[in-house]
Amino acid sequence: MDETYFDLLNFLKNPSFTETFVDILLCAVPIWLAVMIGLLIGWSWRPRWTGLIYLGFRSKLRFLWTAPPGFGARRLWLAFTALSAFSVCRTIWSRNDTRANKSATGSAPVEESDESGLVSRGSDNMRVTEDIVTENDLEHLLQLLEVGNAAMEWQSMMDKTTPNMSYQAWRHEPETGPVIYRSRTVFEDATPDIVRDFFWDDEFRPKWDFMLANFKTLEEDTQTGTMIVQWRKKFPFFCSDREYIIGRRIWESGKKYYCVTKGVPYPALPKRDKPRRVELYFSSWVIRAVESRKGDGLTACEVSLVHYEDMGIPKDVAKLGVRHGMWGAVKKLNSGLRAYQSARKSDSSLSRIAQMARITTKLNMDSAESSSRDEDRSRAMDYARRQRDHLRMDWKWVVVGGVALACGLHTGIIGKTLLAGAGQRLARR
Repeated sequence: MDETYFDLLNFLKNPSFTETFVDILLCAVPIWLAVMIGLLIGWSWRPRWTGLIYLGFRSKLRFLWTAPPGFGARRLWLAFTALSAFSVCRTIWSRNDTRANKSATGSAPVEESDESGLVSRGSDNMRVTEDIVTENDLEHLLQLLEVGNAAMEWQSMMDKTTPNMSYQAWRHEPETGPVIYRSRTVFEDATPDIVRDFFWDDEFRPKWDFMLANFKTLEEDTQTGTMIVQWRKKFPFFCSDREYIIGRRIWESGKKYYCVTKGVPYPALPKRDKPRRVELYFSSWVIRAVESRKGDGLTACEVSLVHYEDMGIPKDVAKLGVRHGMWGAVKKLNSGLRAYQSARKSDSSLSRIAQMARITTKLNMDSAESSSRDEDRSRAMDYARRQRDHLRMDWKWVVVGGVALACGLHTGIIGKTLLAGAGQRLARR
């Protein structure tokens, strides 16, 4: 009996059990909401003669409605309905709050500049230095992107392709700390310069990143391009919003850009209970031109990204949220880039933040070694992708085979064939 009890506890503690349970819950809430809306619409459009049927079954309906607690269907229905309504109301409230914050922060902050080129926004004591984001952070990015790093085991999460984009994603789960995500995105008909500006431009980001509630530039260095920015991001209804204090900087080597962003301390803005500040944050990427699938030269742009953060929620819940929202976020990202390209064609003016993206630190990296490293990484990723495509099951043929098998069993052809084959083998003997 004790062994069975401990086996049950181990099964309930399994992360896959938690992910499955949350999956069922996330799928059940929209289903109950759809059923409730369908019932309301159907009841409001019902024919008049249904009233007679309702009168006949009213007593039975009254019994079901006043059922004792043992009959839990009604209570389960009401619980899911209340949860769905709360989620919808919170979403509407967040949107109104976002609009109010945007209107309140619409005015440009006062800038103060000194002879060294440092600019402070809203603070007289803090100054950006080169120690905020250093080459050690850049080296950390390159180590995480190293394909031959035997100390890290990457698990494939996604491999999808659209007409103008391809996307691959992996994750690594260390023994301690948050899950590390790595991705490779190739945008067709895009240049490294436009992609660099797109990722840096916080003024355009709310048009495609709907989690970003508001932003503010705290400090910037016009000599190195180093910036400190503040973000507030909206989270689902069961979590409070999150605040990020991000230091970022761009290195340049040839036509490749190494963009490093990470969480940094900022004593001028003390931490608050709400929104909760995310202190462990690292999201960095390498941008370079690659060969297009169309075969017309280096007209595509590759973005190799590494991301991890400690959002203050259980790791299994965070993994589930990333897995469910990853492809939707990537599609929004691609749509945002195409909109940004169109906006830049019609309006050549750059925002202040996009101008800061053009201030980079020249990187004295061996070009031959760097190119070899990038080619090895791309070759390894392409090989893994071809292997998965080779092993991927074609469900169309599975369906056709299943239909043929069902028809054969129904008409008796398979049975007759098996009997004929068995008779031939016996005749040979």
